[in-house]
Amino acid sequence: MKAPHTWLTGLGIAVLLGVSSQAATAENKQPKPASAATQAANAAVQRQLPFNDKSDFEDAQRGLIARPEILTIKDSAGKVVWDLESYKQYIGLDKPAPDTVNPSLWRNAQLNMVNGLFKVTDRIYQVRGFDLSNITFIQGDTGWIVFDPLISAETAKAALDLVNEKLGKRPVVAVLYSHSHIDHYGGVRGLVDEADVKAGNVKIIASTGFTEHSISENVIAGNAMARRAVYMYGALLPRNAQGGVSGGLGMTTSTGRATLIEPTVLVDHTGQVLTVDGIKMVMQYTPGTEAPTEFNIHFPQFKAMWMAENTTNTMHNILTLRGAQVRDSAKWASFIDESIRLYGADTEVKFQAHHWPMWGGQKIVDYWKKQRDMYKYMHDQSVRLMNEGYTGEEISEMIKLPPELDNFWANRGYYGSLRHNSRAIYQRYMGWYDGNPSDLNNLPPEDAAKKYIAYMGGEEAVLQRAQADFDRGEYRWVAEALKHVVFANPNSARGKDMLADAYEQLGYQAESGPWRSIYLQGAYELRNGVPKAGGTVAASPDTIRAMQPEMLFDYLSVRLNGPKAAGKMINLDMDFTDLGKQYGLTVENGVLNYANGHTPKADASIVLTKAALDDVMLGKATFDQQIKDGKIKINGDKQKFAEFLGLMDTFNFWFNIVTP
Repeated sequence: MKAPHTWLTGLGIAVLLGVSSQAATAENKQPKPASAATQAANAAVQRQLPFNDKSDFEDAQRGLIARPEILTIKDSAGKVVWDLESYKQYIGLDKPAPDTVNPSLWRNAQLNMVNGLFKVTDRIYQVRGFDLSNITFIQGDTGWIVFDPLISAETAKAALDLVNEKLGKRPVVAVLYSHSHIDHYGGVRGLVDEADVKAGNVKIIASTGFTEHSISENVIAGNAMARRAVYMYGALLPRNAQGGVSGGLGMTTSTGRATLIEPTVLVDHTGQVLTVDGIKMVMQYTPGTEAPTEFNIHFPQFKAMWMAENTTNTMHNILTLRGAQVRDSAKWASFIDESIRLYGADTEVKFQAHHWPMWGGQKIVDYWKKQRDMYKYMHDQSVRLMNEGYTGEEISEMIKLPPELDNFWANRGYYGSLRHNSRAIYQRYMGWYDGNPSDLNNLPPEDAAKKYIAYMGGEEAVLQRAQADFDRGEYRWVAEALKHVVFANPNSARGKDMLADAYEQLGYQAESGPWRSIYLQGAYELRNGVPKAGGTVAASPDTIRAMQPEMLFDYLSVRLNGPKAAGKMINLDMDFTDLGKQYGLTVENGVLNYANGHTPKADASIVLTKAALDDVMLGKATFDQQIKDGKIKINGDKQKFAEFLGLMDTFNFWFNIVTP
């Protein structure tokens, strides 16, 4: 039985990753060079795409005001939370793509490395390269209006310091969160004091549902999502040409203090006008696009359009590979079309929360059309092929963008990819089942692997055939075949090494930053085992304090071990005295349910404040200590409460992925 003070451990809300990279050491198996097949594949990309088009490089460098000579940002304890310098040693505008990197992804990395303070247009400035996202500063009549204050307070403060140094010091009078992902709000406390917000001196502007969505996205499935994020974002990969290169949207994620101040002004419809410090903003409300709640903004006095993350200079994810709910690509396309219709004729500069701006009205409209049609094409053609009877896997192999969309740099798959987005669209409509009876109740991977290897003549025979296919550069098939070897025999050193070699070459060929990271992290873990240290940063204090009890109970429900709870009946009351709210919790039929009010026959009653619970969740006090100090009281059958706590699983972050 778990001790009471452990009942909230493992709260899986990821701030992405506070981890160190996997530096190559003598103990670790080293990466391999690019094979001849990989070199040929990357050379083909170099020939296929219009690398002579340098307009993005011109746009990325336009308006530069200042650039730090060294861009390494530390927290108050001296720990590095952002280090662009680690990339500079091998990525630069004058450096050709190494043969271990897809040249298209290399181009994306070169552009993402263009950093500093830039003027976008009159009174609009951006700091780029200080985190995964951009931070934007609008010069109001008296102060700064700040859009999307990065992930960490430290990186946001460094950006504000640079702006004040170069443009003159001004107070921050408003902060806007364009949507509910942490790289668009986490650094807010590096800019403003919450006391000024409460006093009405600073506005915090977001769209309806922001707080709920910003907290809830990673709570229920947080542990699994965070573990998979290790793969997707490449945070552990070494900083070299055989490791991390680019995350697609930006280089990587900062690892400082993620914060949250709740909004004071909400956006809830298109056409809503907000005038802040003399700046008129016309809102375009775009829920259900790149995020559950999001908005674009038109600035009529500057003929400028802020696109949040609804259009960037990459194909985005319809289903992010770390795991999430599938996005609606048809709705996404429709909102971009609305941007064209409402604001296209009155826009001369477009800027957004990632990548670099674009200037010129007709050029911007053409860009919007190509982004719109990319999302609509992948939706319509995936659904067409689905209705012709093809499965998600088959569709992903068949679908191709037309050349006018495919050869457009901003549509390339640096973050999302056409292959996994088309499968996501199939999943949105049809779910996991592909209609084939053999897949209705198929064997789990480990059991199936043993049968596959037996049918294929045993492990040695598979390894011999796989080596021949590897030598021919057939890495996708080698990865498929050797996955079964490893799941049938996780102690197969040759199988794991050859599978790692195949993953590595697939990573070197990948155009998508997340695909590269996933393949290379998989190769690392096959060669060196699952990491044991690091992991997710716990939910920030602001996030925990903003959680409502209902969200906590939902999380406890998925932590309840159903088989252990079978046959048990537990009734508990929880009385939050500072919130004036009471809840009844019931464990019955192996399920935890809760409702407002007291249960008729409570076994025990827990009287506490939300603040006392927050301190337990934040590790400031143990549950036992709070009871001893009288901040939490348990009335009734304390053993029933202890029994309830003993039914809670604590999730292991470092679960296996590439091995059983």
